[in-house]
Amino acid sequence: MIGALAALFLVMVVGHVARRTLLPDPAIWSAGEKISYYLLIPALLIETLAKAKLSSVPVGSIAAALLAGNLAMAALLLTIRRPLESRFGISGPSFTSIFQGSIRWNAFVALAMAGNLFGQAGVTLASVAMAVLIPVLNVQSVWVLRRYGSGQGGSLLRGLVTNPFIVGITIGLTLNVTGLVLPAPVMAALNMVGSGALGLGLLLVGAGLQLEDLRRPNLALMLGVGLRLVVLPLIGGLAAIALGLTSPAVAVVVICLAVPAASACYVLARQMGGDAPLMAAILTAQTLVSFLTLPALFLFFRL
Repeated sequence: MIGALAALFLVMVVGHVARRTLLPDPAIWSAGEKISYYLLIPALLIETLAKAKLSSVPVGSIAAALLAGNLAMAALLLTIRRPLESRFGISGPSFTSIFQGSIRWNAFVALAMAGNLFGQAGVTLASVAMAVLIPVLNVQSVWVLRRYGSGQGGSLLRGLVTNPFIVGITIGLTLNVTGLVLPAPVMAALNMVGSGALGLGLLLVGAGLQLEDLRRPNLALMLGVGLRLVVLPLIGGLAAIALGLTSPAVAVVVICLAVPAASACYVLARQMGGDAPLMAAILTAQTLVSFLTLPALFLFFRL
């Protein structure tokens, strides 16, 4: 198990080194991110969910465990917002970055980790988790940024409808539920495109690390790291066990709630008046600290 996790982190290190030596042009990595976001991950989701035997997956229990962790964390953050502002001077925009960093996840890393540890079954479970979490996380993040950020964003409904992950999930689930079967060449093409998603996603995470953002650690940064990487997966993992789930379902729940937040958090922070520099620091710190917390969580839950 530890060896499989180490392999994933090694790919991130390769991405980080490549960005700073062989491929320093930001445009290369920006293009890779768009390709992964708009093509590779949606193709993987369509193929995985279209073929998944959902009747063999405890969808309801997985959804309940994930939402229990998510809603508990969101409630906690909203409860402590005023004390954070009055006692520690954490502004509304800074709070939005703590909020996003604590509840959102990097689906690239979660899919890669689940697939590397549990094969196709892990990818299927992670895809189900994406179907549950992505719409909820988008609504929560946009609402908090509109409420406590310093700017305005676009249409929430439009953002959900045009999200490539949600589009891929919708198509895949529709094919699964209706029993419609795409022609074999189409499924083969989806498989070829989607197979590149996991490795590229990890390379992109490593390339996005900005170590200079960690020069001045503060309470906001520590909250964004600790709540996401320790508190949230503990809540979700314990909820999963209480609901009767076993490995690998518990492991995938923990993975989805314990991986670092996504780079999309930074983009949204910039667009909607959040604290973008703090968001960047949280993302970098989470990625580095998760090298330690993920193995520790697996040991804690005996996965």
